[in-house]
Amino acid sequence: MPGTGNSRRTFLAGAGATALSAQALTAPEAAAAPQATRATRAAAPAEPHGRRVAVLGGGVAGLTAAHELAERGYAVTVYERRALGGKARSMDVPGSARGGRRPLPAEHGFRFIPGIYHNLPDTLRRIPFPGNANGVWDNLVAPREMMFARAGGREDLRAPIPWPGHSSAGLTPEELRRALTGILETFVRLQPHETAYFVNRALVFLTSCDERRDEVWERTPWWEFTRAAQMSQEYQRILAIGITRNIVATKAEEASTRTVGTLGEAFVFNLLGRGADGPPDRILDLPTNEAWIDPWEAHLRSLGVEFRIGWTVREVRCAGGRVSGVAVEDPEGARREITADHYVSALPVEHARRTWSAALRAADPMLARCDRLETDWMTGIQFYLTERAPLVHGHFNCIDSPWSLTAIQQAGHWTSRDFAADYGDGRAVDCLSVDISEWDKPGILYGKTAKQCTREEVAREVWAQLKASLNDTGRAVLTDSALHSWFLDPGVDGLGTPHPTNEDELLIHPVGTFHNRPSAGTRIPNFFLSGDYVAVDIDLATMEGANASARAAVNSLLDRDGSKAERCVVRPLYRSPEVEPARRHDLWRYRLGLRNVFDLG
Repeated sequence: MPGTGNSRRTFLAGAGATALSAQALTAPEAAAAPQATRATRAAAPAEPHGRRVAVLGGGVAGLTAAHELAERGYAVTVYERRALGGKARSMDVPGSARGGRRPLPAEHGFRFIPGIYHNLPDTLRRIPFPGNANGVWDNLVAPREMMFARAGGREDLRAPIPWPGHSSAGLTPEELRRALTGILETFVRLQPHETAYFVNRALVFLTSCDERRDEVWERTPWWEFTRAAQMSQEYQRILAIGITRNIVATKAEEASTRTVGTLGEAFVFNLLGRGADGPPDRILDLPTNEAWIDPWEAHLRSLGVEFRIGWTVREVRCAGGRVSGVAVEDPEGARREITADHYVSALPVEHARRTWSAALRAADPMLARCDRLETDWMTGIQFYLTERAPLVHGHFNCIDSPWSLTAIQQAGHWTSRDFAADYGDGRAVDCLSVDISEWDKPGILYGKTAKQCTREEVAREVWAQLKASLNDTGRAVLTDSALHSWFLDPGVDGLGTPHPTNEDELLIHPVGTFHNRPSAGTRIPNFFLSGDYVAVDIDLATMEGANASARAAVNSLLDRDGSKAERCVVRPLYRSPEVEPARRHDLWRYRLGLRNVFDLG
């Protein structure tokens, strides 16, 4: 999933989680404290004047900005209200450790680092990890298959993920048509005319010029672009709803075709072996903090970065057209003001915009556009199993589930750990990590939305929906007797009350979102934006977007500072050179007011 801009849980004590047995529900809650191992690289010397940077937020965006700045000799302090890593970090299930083992690992949602990413993998390579030639990047592993799990007795669609070693010789529009048709005919069971129509629509998008994408497809819902209303339920579930709700967390009737199409295009090229950092599906081989966040913190400390954990940003103040200071609340609740030469706002957009003072907004009207950006819930729950379920060796998508569930059974990918020997009380042997993408539709047990359910009801409902998708062909893949316990993201609170809250919402992409995304640089000369909501090439709330935006923010800061330091490389998504002539031809047609040459209406 999309994954996103910050990183996943290491909570301070006191947040609420839950443990579930097959018949009873009781609740452990989540707290975590990174056990960082120290990297050996010496800190870069920081110049004393004009080189102090306050990074507001310690998720993927904030840590990337700190990394790039520290390597260039800036003195960086990161202010984070909760724990480093944001939505990407893992966390401990409190009270779950026994016999000298580690606590059970939990998370806001499972990690997903596809081969279409380039900027984040570059950062991973630059984080030392014991025994790894390529640092944390070597902790990535590739699941070998994926599955669309169907309910109601329909056969599941299980597909291998081919890699490594293939790169197509040519990708002309006609060759792309054949490749896409082959993929759909192999893995998706549609009527021939529906396959042909969808492939045609994909070609329309692939050969559309940037202007048509930005002005027309950005304002066209994916549901309308694919004519889903006129197609079969199978077409709608897989190619309309399945793609948009489960991957970009936006309803197909509202999702921007530009966003969905851009992501789909990148994955098609990835599957065809073009312009990829690696396989289409990659995860970490350990819980996220062990594999990535803790080594990253250690490396940044070795570079001289300082961290203020438990410090909450309250207001970014502006005077004379510049940021004059930031009002913060320290861990004891005392109000303070911090000052620096430069400020990078790396908070999620729903939190960042609350900190922008009236004077700051007046200094750059672009900030007001961020008020139009929308967020929604996409939150995870983990089920700990005493028996490993016979599931697909990779991610699976329960496309018929009312709550749009996606999941992965993780321990089989953590080859350097024995789950039962290393975590919990020794009885749990695996963790089934599930993302809930739809919180506003009724479920199958209680007839209530996820927000209307209590935490215990959410767990029971998700378990029931998983079984409805996996146990519907006569084989009991998931059994109640194998359920050890469960853990629901403690960032969600007030479930079952009139006012549920979510501390970690996800930026969604209804039509028009692209035009409201801000740039990393602002009109305020010492204030910069970093986060998955900032305009970068990957038009999706992802860890890649967060990383790329931080690089763009650092480059803008270097420009404003007149620095001679090397600029950060910001790599765009891959563009096939064979398709560029068709895009140039489409630019000519677009400016003449004509349809794309493949657009049959």
